[in-house]
Amino acid sequence: MALKRVGILTGGGDCSGLNAVIRAVTRTAAIGYGCAITGILDGFEGLITKRSEELTVRSTRDILTLGGTILGTTNKGNPFQYRELAPDGSIKVSDQSDRAVENFRSMGLDCLFVVGGEGTLEIGYKFFEKGIPVIGIPKTIDNDLDKTDYTFGYQTAIEVACDALDRLHSTGRSHQRVMILEVMGRTAGWISLEAGIAGGAHIILIPEIPYNIERVVEKITAREKGGSPFTIIMVAEGAKEEGGDVITQASASTRLQGVPQLGGVGFHLADQIKSRVDLEVRCTVLGHIQRGGSPCAFDRVLGTRLGAEAVRAAAEGNFGVMVALKTPFITLVPLKELAGKVRSVPADSQLIQCAEAIGISMGR
Repeated sequence: MALKRVGILTGGGDCSGLNAVIRAVTRTAAIGYGCAITGILDGFEGLITKRSEELTVRSTRDILTLGGTILGTTNKGNPFQYRELAPDGSIKVSDQSDRAVENFRSMGLDCLFVVGGEGTLEIGYKFFEKGIPVIGIPKTIDNDLDKTDYTFGYQTAIEVACDALDRLHSTGRSHQRVMILEVMGRTAGWISLEAGIAGGAHIILIPEIPYNIERVVEKITAREKGGSPFTIIMVAEGAKEEGGDVITQASASTRLQGVPQLGGVGFHLADQIKSRVDLEVRCTVLGHIQRGGSPCAFDRVLGTRLGAEAVRAAAEGNFGVMVALKTPFITLVPLKELAGKVRSVPADSQLIQCAEAIGISMGR
């Protein structure tokens, strides 16, 4: 089909590589198809409030190496369940999807590129069902999207977490301490597992395997008796103890998101260990450092490939799909097949088998 004007928005949490996608979509649409590009600001919020800016080859020429997203993003703007703070402090929930569809049409867009993770793409699919020609582009540092080998942003997050572990090794060894690194991962432990293996962690705790604190202590004690009185522990924020619950933070800032804010498992684990061993225990929470900064080469290339293929799919009239990496190719996957799905680390994962084969404790 002849593309005249396309729109692109970035939703959910930010990550490295978003600007690579924006640049690729802009350049491919403008250079390859003579198409105008509208950048919708702050995710679906911008579609509801009709806030946007023109994107051109010139305006996006220097953004490849930048972290974050020049369009802004939010994980609080679901148009189908739009949450607003009322004057009395209560949360008002309404459906603003028809308004968003109206704005899409008034912008004269032929297609909407939705860049995001599981939640963002689920919203994108709902808009496709309402008649908007949508193409999804997979983004999340958690790498928990189904039907694609990798999401961009993940490899950069791995590099950051691995670098942090490298640094904790040196200080942990010097002081003979137990060093805990808490990383992101609400329900999927890909970051903690891969970065933990790459960074030489001795214990890795992930949401998919509830940990037994006695097994954790056994590993620490065994290392101490074996002449290695320091231990490096990698733990995902969504990890939980056997029979326990995920640890959350009471925070008013999450009320408009409608989801609990995780965090604190690292310090909880530190307290558990302190009461059982005669070693100093320190916890570091990597937090949003994993999301920020310049993307690694892998994520720059993947983001660029996904953006370019998304525009080609639009020009061929393929909508209601997500561009996905099926190594070595970029393929199209129906959004219907993945909307609302999260890819966790399988119980029979070769990564878990590899970790345990080389002596890493998974806390079980």
